[in-house]
Amino acid sequence: MKPFELIPPVKDYIWGGTRLRDEYGKKSSADKLAESWELSCHKDGQSIIAHGEYCGRTLSSYLEENPSALGTACARFEAFPVLIKLIDAKDRLSVQVHPDDEYAMSAEGEYGKTEMWYIVDCDDDAELIYGFREELTKDEFRRAIEENTLLDKVQRVRVKKGDVFFIEPGTLHAIGEGILIAEIQQNSNTTYRVYDYGRIGNDGKPRELHTEKAIDVTTLAPARPYSLCRPVVHEGRETQLLADCEYFTVSKQVITGESELCADERSFNHVLAVEGEGVLVCGGTEISMKKGSSVFVPSGTGAYNIKGSITVLITEIKE
Repeated sequence: MKPFELIPPVKDYIWGGTRLRDEYGKKSSADKLAESWELSCHKDGQSIIAHGEYCGRTLSSYLEENPSALGTACARFEAFPVLIKLIDAKDRLSVQVHPDDEYAMSAEGEYGKTEMWYIVDCDDDAELIYGFREELTKDEFRRAIEENTLLDKVQRVRVKKGDVFFIEPGTLHAIGEGILIAEIQQNSNTTYRVYDYGRIGNDGKPRELHTEKAIDVTTLAPARPYSLCRPVVHEGRETQLLADCEYFTVSKQVITGESELCADERSFNHVLAVEGEGVLVCGGTEISMKKGSSVFVPSGTGAYNIKGSITVLITEIKE
């Protein structure tokens, strides 16, 4: 099996900007491009194969015909395990929370959402919301929502390019304005919106809040600090493990030359370029990459190389 580039579905949520089109080459007729779903088999938006034998087919269709391309580590999941996005928050997102698997399966019929944020770029004064400043009771949380004082209770964190946040289910959070994020998450589109600044949606109505479900699932405490491993430098590349959980493993490689990689029988690799330019080489296949490029490397492909001056996020599933 050979690697192939993916074309993402694009979402035009009201808080989006134009960077995904202008700087990352995403195609859409919409004015605002909020999210591009770079690796998706979700019913709300499917990645499309850009070239080769399966050109024009959905990734889901390809995997139905080639299930071994997922790898043995995916066998424990009932559905494709991850969803990977680029998110351009020109305006601030709603304050929200995601449920865990048990609650989401019961209430929504899909997985919950554990996710990781990598700050691809941001304004100098950009910040996000990450948990609470101090512990609250459910009654205090409800009262803060009803009395419009929730923003007085949340923890605000200044961010810079290259920062990483791990968002466990139950963590209240919100991406602030002027931030571009790569998000690696469980394959779920379940979000409980708590506060949305009184905004009106595309339908002309106030955007729906999900107060009761949010109160059910929110961890009413400061978010746990997240520590990163130190980068390892070796022969033209710097490698750093960003996340390693039961749902996904993500590493960043800053390549200045060449990096030798491998997609063995355990898992596919997904390669997302977030900066620079390069080429992915696998046997006789060469795929040019620039920031915004998204490449699926099937399980069992074996050795492949990335050459150039490029920064990539590599996602796989561990056994």
